[in-house]
Amino acid sequence: MLLGCVDADAEREMKSRRRGGVPNRRHSGRHLEVVARGLPLGLGSFVTWDSRLDGRLAQAIVSMQAVKGVEVGFAEEGAQSFGSKVQDTIHYNREDRRFFRGNNRAGGIEGGMTNGEDLRVRGFLKPISTLRRPLESVDLETREPSKAAYERSDVCVVPAAGVIGEAMVAIVLAGAMLEKFGGDSLHETKRNYEGYL
Repeated sequence: MLLGCVDADAEREMKSRRRGGVPNRRHSGRHLEVVARGLPLGLGSFVTWDSRLDGRLAQAIVSMQAVKGVEVGFAEEGAQSFGSKVQDTIHYNREDRRFFRGNNRAGGIEGGMTNGEDLRVRGFLKPISTLRRPLESVDLETREPSKAAYERSDVCVVPAAGVIGEAMVAIVLAGAMLEKFGGDSLHETKRNYEGYL
């Protein structure tokens, strides 16, 4: 089974935990993470609430089944820290002649727009609530306690959700690219993009 994890050791541990959940009849949640690299500065907008790229990404990820929360950058960690601990300081590399950030706690988005750092979005998935044994329920005709039918056998949605999460982020970023660079053809969009760079 392929989980799509970039860290081979972490993937082995994830597989081990997943296998352990089956005989114990436990299902696990966890989170998916999508990282987009090499994005141009300024995708998205700061002008209106519904044009902010972080809001659009959050909507796309939380619209996925089983996703109950979204994080851009290190939001949860940042919410538990002081302001002095969540700064992404600005630096300059004279050799490369480019600015860069000391950290990327903002997850590549500031003020609703990409800032040139890696875009990092997480979706938090609930565990699958149906188990390999019938759950308590009620018979709709008699209104008496009853057992629900056994419905499914998978124990973790993370592998499938990772693929869907990548697609959702790609759709939002493609829309933001077209809004920024426009064009009636790929050739024109590419020309506009290269001119912007």
